Amino acid sequence: MSLPYFEQFGWEAEIVTVDPKYSDLQKDDLLMQGIPEGLQIHYIQAFDKKLTSPFGLGSLALRSLWFYFRGINKILKSQRFDLIYFSTTQFPVCILGAYWKKRVNIPYVIDMQDPWHSDYYQDKPKAQRPAKYWFSYRLNKYLEPIAMKHVGGLISVADDYIQTLKNRYPQINKIPSSVITFGAFEKDFEIAESNQLSFKPLLHSNKINIVYVGRGGLDMHTAIKPVFEALYRGLQTKPEVFKKLQFSFIGTSYAPAGQGKATVLPLARKYQVEEQVTEITERISFYHTLNTLQQADALFIPGSDDPQYTASKIYPYLLVKKPLLAVFHRNSSVVEIVNKCIVNARLIRFPDKNMTDELYSVLTNWANNIFTSPELTKAIKEYSAENMTKKQTELFNKVIGGD
Repeated sequence: MSLPYFEQFGWEAEIVTVDPKYSDLQKDDLLMQGIPEGLQIHYIQAFDKKLTSPFGLGSLALRSLWFYFRGINKILKSQRFDLIYFSTTQFPVCILGAYWKKRVNIPYVIDMQDPWHSDYYQDKPKAQRPAKYWFSYRLNKYLEPIAMKHVGGLISVADDYIQTLKNRYPQINKIPSSVITFGAFEKDFEIAESNQLSFKPLLHSNKINIVYVGRGGLDMHTAIKPVFEALYRGLQTKPEVFKKLQFSFIGTSYAPAGQGKATVLPLARKYQVEEQVTEITERISFYHTLNTLQQADALFIPGSDDPQYTASKIYPYLLVKKPLLAVFHRNSSVVEIVNKCIVNARLIRFPDKNMTDELYSVLTNWANNIFTSPELTKAIKEYSAENMTKKQTELFNKVIGGD
């Protein structure tokens, strides 16, 4: 989303990325349509997952770390760069920034799209922890300080992420930092619409489809439970009306296709609303996501019970201009974004009283085909991809000692 605008703000970018054939994640060739022509992209290798998985090393970051080291060293021998920008959630790769800072004195910036080392799951039962948590927790605890020791600047989708890091590593208290979310890039909707025939339909015919596309997880149950409680009440009091509703939770697991574990459907069964709930754990491509949002009758976005969590990809949900229900922790940054950028969306904060009553009212209207279309405000321009890129480059300039 930033690549089309970097040159406009005085920066020329080159990309180093893993060759897609080494990744088992969902691929979306249409994403290349949003990348400027002539952009230099360097593809590197990674160890084959079939070889590393028996040793418990499936992470793309760990499988590609050596090849990033070798490949970028080769690039740096022939060219001079002002800055290295890590924009990925494959965080172990970021430790290489410290090496290149020491070796060739190139400053680096890390974009913290999610927390790297976190204590969030430490007090959670083992059943609620991610796979291989014991290993990843200790690895992250060891690697994060290496990357943070010499980092020149920090970008994050939430201020809490930055403050946590600065409290943890006092030596970075004075480095440039900025909260910059993923921007709203309207061209993406044009690409999705022009390719809609290539996407598999996922929604239910003859139903009122309420859609969420994004990760699931037990940390989102706090936001989802009251919705299911309201749905159950409706099915008990007005079954013929509420049976028209169909909730679809799509792409809820990061696991490879066929290996995802449902986290929403078990909750639906607990509240006896499973017939009105569909969960597809397999991730879908970005443009398939946009196309599915466009096909929905209404959208639902649940937030995490972690107040630091921000739905950094919220802007497609706003730009599609569909009836919207968002349930978030009262301290989440999403609350401010939704309040500033859109009118007529239903934003419910937890922990608040009478959540179920308010949700029952929303679902009753939707079940009766009573929808209020939201309207975007001028504030949405603050969160455009162009403006977010401008903020990125302003931070880059500070890191290298410019204006």
